[in-house]
Order: sequence, then C-alpha cells, then structure tokens
Amino acid sequence: MIDMFREVPRTGVIYVTTEAQKKGFHVGHPDWCNLGQGQPETDALPGAPPRVLRMDIRPDDQDYAPVPGLWELREAVANLYNQMYRKGLPSQYGPQNVAICGGGRVGLMRACAAISPVHMGHFLPDYTAYAELLDVFRRFSPIPILLDPEQQYAFTVDQLRREIEGRGLGALLVSNPSNPTGKVVRGNELKGWVDTSRELGCALMLDEFYSHYIWPTTEHPNPQPISAAAHVQDVEQDPVVIVDGLTKNWRYPGWRVAWVLGPSHVIDAVSSAGSFMDGGGVRPIQRAAIDLVNIDHVRAESTAIRNAFLPKRDRLIHGLQELGIEVELETQGSFYVWGNLCKLPEGLRDGEALFRAALEEKVICVPGVFFDVDPGQRRSGRPSRFQHHARFSFGPEMEVIEKALARLKAVIR
Repeated sequence: MIDMFREVPRTGVIYVTTEAQKKGFHVGHPDWCNLGQGQPETDALPGAPPRVLRMDIRPDDQDYAPVPGLWELREAVANLYNQMYRKGLPSQYGPQNVAICGGGRVGLMRACAAISPVHMGHFLPDYTAYAELLDVFRRFSPIPILLDPEQQYAFTVDQLRREIEGRGLGALLVSNPSNPTGKVVRGNELKGWVDTSRELGCALMLDEFYSHYIWPTTEHPNPQPISAAAHVQDVEQDPVVIVDGLTKNWRYPGWRVAWVLGPSHVIDAVSSAGSFMDGGGVRPIQRAAIDLVNIDHVRAESTAIRNAFLPKRDRLIHGLQELGIEVELETQGSFYVWGNLCKLPEGLRDGEALFRAALEEKVICVPGVFFDVDPGQRRSGRPSRFQHHARFSFGPEMEVIEKALARLKAVIR
C-alpha cells in the first residue's frame, strides 16, 4: 500500500526549516536568525496602519464562503487595482474579474488547473514551489528559460518574442519582482511584455506577491508599487492573469488570503477548479480583509514598507559583500538577496555547504539549487547551475540581520 505513494520533495523553505528544527529551531526562537523563510516582519511599522489583532465573526460567517470568494472582497480588490493602476482607462476590472483563494500557492494551482494544454515557459532561477506546481499539472509542458547572471538576469521584450515564437509558448509563469534574484520588470519594459503577450496570444501568469517591495535604482529613483494591470488594454481580452494577496504586501502571511485577477472567463475557470481543489477560502478572514484592501491603507502600508525595509536591504547587501559573497544584482524588488558564493573559502562555495555550516551558528539561508526549477526532476545527475548560490532574506528585523551577519562572519573567517 505504501509503495503506491510517491515521495513529494519539500520546497526550499520547508527543507531548510525542517533541517533547522533538528538543531532546535522553532518559529519565534530568540536565538535563531531565520534568513531563509519568505516572511516579512509582521509587527507594527512606523507610519503603517494599525495591525489587525481581533475580528468579529457574524452568524452567517459560520457558513461556507462562495468558492470564488465573498463578492464584497472581490469588488474591493477590483476597485483597488482600478484606483492604483487603471485611473482614466476605459476598461475597468469588476468583481467578476477576481477570485479569492486560500493563499498564493492555491491561487497559482487553481490557475494552472484551469489552463489549456500548452507549452508553459518558466525562468531559471525562480520560486522554488513552481517545480512541483509545474510537475503536478500534466496538461501542459514546462519549458525552462535560463536567465544570464552576466546580463543581471534581464529578459528583454525581443527575447520574450523569440521564446514565444520559437518554442510555441502558450503561457509564461513568472514572479515579478523575482524570487530569488530581486529583478524587477516595470515601466515600458513591463508594458512591452503585456503588449507582446496580447499580440502573440501567450498568457502571462504573473506572481506579484512582492510588488510593493520596490527599491530605488538610477532609472527609477522614486519607486512605487507595480503591476502588469497598469498595461492591460482590455481586462476581458488581454491574456494577463495576476496572483497576489495579503501575505507579503500587507504583511499578513497567516491570513492565507490571496486572489487571482484576470478576464472573467479565466476567473470562471479558476473558480471551477477551486470547487474540486480546495473548496474556497475562510469566510470570516475574507470579511476582515475587505477593510485592508483600500487605496488609503495600501498607500500608507507600502510607504511604511519602503521606509523600514530599504535600510535592511542595504545593510544585508553590504554585509554579505564584506564577507566575500558576490551580489550579482542589487535587489530591485522583493526582500531577498541572491548571493554568489564562488569567492568564499574552499568548502563554503556550495550553497548546501554554506547552509550546513551556518546552521551550526543558528543562521538559516536557502541553497540556490532549490531555485533551479526542474519539474519532474528531468535533469537528474547534472550539477545545478545555481549550486554556488544562496538566497538570504531581509524580511526579519534589523537586529536579526545584524546578528546573522556577525555569525556568518564567524563561519566564513
């Protein structure tokens, strides 16, 4: 009987936290520095709206929620995107363009379950959970697209066009900002992606969970939240599907409230997939989320995030560089730093080796091999292209980052 079940690999974060637990780690342990988990600090931030610490449950909240989500929350999400990204545009999102899901992975799974048999492009490196996601749904064929670190992981509109036409892509799954590299596609470049997907009929499935963690660059000195929704011409016709939620941008990971935004026929399919996959989200939490999904709250929260997280980004980047870890691309978005370990002392140049050594000092990071998305493990036996990389999070408080850098210094020197 047991032989009928296959072993399901753990995602990178689950793997590293499980290994750390063997050494005594648990969530909230005061002596551990968790730079591995993709969770922002969830306490109050200066200038941010007050944190929700209690909620009322109405009598009808004891009932099942509709599988597509509470209509009022769907309407609030649609209005938010219209106010933030689509002011003055003739085509506007409505509640019929939104499905509420119990977390980002559920949203992505629903969208993948609803997609037609196509060639699905995905980037290397990218979010670790995509590997199993792309393997489980056998309706489409995953097509890897390798990004070049020497080009700072850039991917131009011309390259996108060549991939779609040359490989016959019907869809592209991508995190923007990128997890793990922190690369951001925005402005005219993002518009070019949307225009190309419309012209060539290739669906863009965009994971925008870090879209409020946008950092200044020379070209973009005053960053604001981004979304491909700003460049959609017709919300019912353009093949753009966006997944986001409260997890990162609102700093409520425990709520497990996410949404899928797209053409209404896609949302119908996503909702149908939810009817057999997960049955819908939690009704009381969806109701409580309505008050959070408004323009004033988002503006205050995203400003507070930039003020609190930018110093942590700068400190972690400079601290890792001082230790000999090369940062090929200074993080443009998200709260991760993607480090190249090739210049470390011998024995620590492998992501797994550094991870194991750091565990002894109660520091957690994620080896780069987990971001070498390989659905079905089809490249078994070959060394990972990212075995000399590791991902470090500046989600925790500054005190944790300082402590982690001091301990990594002890490991390396």
